[in-house]
Amino acid sequence: MSGSDERSWPARERRGARDRRSGFDRRDEKAWQSVPLEAEKSVDLRLVEAATRARLHAQAPYSGFKVGAALELTDGGIVCGCNIENASYSLTICAERVALVKALSEGQVAFTRIAVVADTKAPTPPCGPCRQLLWEYCGDIEVILANLDGPAGRHRLAALLPLPFDGRLLT
Repeated sequence: MSGSDERSWPARERRGARDRRSGFDRRDEKAWQSVPLEAEKSVDLRLVEAATRARLHAQAPYSGFKVGAALELTDGGIVCGCNIENASYSLTICAERVALVKALSEGQVAFTRIAVVADTKAPTPPCGPCRQLLWEYCGDIEVILANLDGPAGRHRLAALLPLPFDGRLLT
């Protein structure tokens, strides 16, 4: 790794070699296609089940829209989160960010995938701020989208956040 790579992307050591981004891998419309659900189905179900359980703790008294997330660590551990609403809405914290901040605050810095579960027919992807924070701290992880019936889609984070803003642009 060259010296300029180290300055422009200090979090490289957090990701495995296969998950590192080159900075030149911009996505096109084909990247929005779901990954087939058949591969590694048991791991997906474990994460989806954990996110579904986390969803039960959501604090959504205003919208009633409860979301759970389960972030998988590289060692196989799972850190869960749920959305926490506030009357001002702008202070609401999404399930994905709760799981990520919880993991980071416990010293975890290496992640492989995240599952997001909501009670919707169509998969509910992470919002923009969640995508940004997941990109910054997790890299191009797999994002498993599910509803209460089970997994409904899988994407790489780079497909959900094309042309990301990150530390490479600050140099």
